[in-house]
Amino acid sequence: MPLLVAGVLLWAATHLLSSIGRDARAGLVARIGLNPYKGLYSLMLVLSLVLIVMGWRSTPPTSVWLPPEGMRHLTMTLMPVAVILFLSARAPTDIKQFIRHPQLTGVKLWAVAHLLSNGELRSIVLFGGLLAWAVLEVIFINRRDGARVKPPRVGMTKTLISALIGLLVAGVLIFAHPWIAGRPVMALG
Repeated sequence: MPLLVAGVLLWAATHLLSSIGRDARAGLVARIGLNPYKGLYSLMLVLSLVLIVMGWRSTPPTSVWLPPEGMRHLTMTLMPVAVILFLSARAPTDIKQFIRHPQLTGVKLWAVAHLLSNGELRSIVLFGGLLAWAVLEVIFINRRDGARVKPPRVGMTKTLISALIGLLVAGVLIFAHPWIAGRPVMALG
């Protein structure tokens, strides 16, 4: 569990630095340069992911609560939406007309969906921790950036293509879930 907690905290701290620590970030960039800063930033994110994976795999699944059976179905319904939102942050889509931070909204939906169907302590730490980070990240980015400026519309065709790509990625994630998380999403056969 300590590795999992450390990984979630490192992930959050690294990301939050650019949202709330602009002066600290600028000072660090001035001292070491932009490219070394980007390298260090990337290294911290990779390290946090390694800690999260190692922490997840080394923590036994200790049940805190037993989710109702139907929650798995709700999770499966929410996940494609979460993936579409996550990907739409960098894709040409009109979703950004309605949601200021689609990637972080996707992370929040992903976390909530997983909390609904996982009652293990390690799940609560991982998904609850990343949900808390995403909520804070949105608050701090909004404070930093001020009033929202909507991007130009791109049209229904590009939005639908982005959504279809999101559905395809969600399908790949369902298939790869046993290798990512160590357990299948659906029992096959």
